[in-house]
Amino acid sequence: MLPLRDNIRAYSFPFVNYLLIGINTLVFFFEISLSMRGLEGLIYNFGLVPARLNLANPIEALLNPEPWFTLLTHMFLHGGWIHFLSNVWILFIFGDNVEDRMGHGRYLVFYLFSGLVSGLMQALISPSSQIPAIGASGAIAGILGAYFILFPGARVVTLIPIFLFPWFVEIPALFYLGFWFISQLFSGLASLNIPESASMGGIAWWAHIGGFMFGIFFYRLFTPRYHPALRRSYNDYPNEY
Repeated sequence: MLPLRDNIRAYSFPFVNYLLIGINTLVFFFEISLSMRGLEGLIYNFGLVPARLNLANPIEALLNPEPWFTLLTHMFLHGGWIHFLSNVWILFIFGDNVEDRMGHGRYLVFYLFSGLVSGLMQALISPSSQIPAIGASGAIAGILGAYFILFPGARVVTLIPIFLFPWFVEIPALFYLGFWFISQLFSGLASLNIPESASMGGIAWWAHIGGFMFGIFFYRLFTPRYHPALRRSYNDYPNEY
């Protein structure tokens, strides 16, 4: 299922959302300009390698805090065109409304915290993994979690290919994002049965789960109780209540 747009209008210009998309784009084009060796070095040095965080040894982790910086840098790296395009597209569709509701500064902080928490969740699940985790998916999952609560009545225009024919359908955000989260949860639980030695990389399911849960449970800390949008009529902003 490919989301194409939602039906919620953002009343403020989402310049932070566009800024995040722009930064991810610039970093990705820098990545593809590198040689294979240079790219591998970039990903290993700035990707999140759980084993380097020394979660099992807090004292050593405090003495060597540098790897913790990768909890921030990993969310601006991507592993290929599909990975990059899918992330910025989802951010483009859902991020503007969350930014509109939170405000620009709070939205930026919320996005970064979502990425940090999602990366930490993945590291806690696989603390000895030597495989770098990269991508904005965890941070974007936080945005989706906030959207899930703030705009449950929104409708997402979705492309569903059936026997190579396109089928466009409007799906309530509550069901669309709920189904997405359940699929991540089942995949994450299934991944627990796969030994780390057998894993050669792939999707960081628990980063998605951690980011989404952070968005659901902590969005209120970043959402002002009184906001200009709340002064609009119910018909103008129906899915916020």
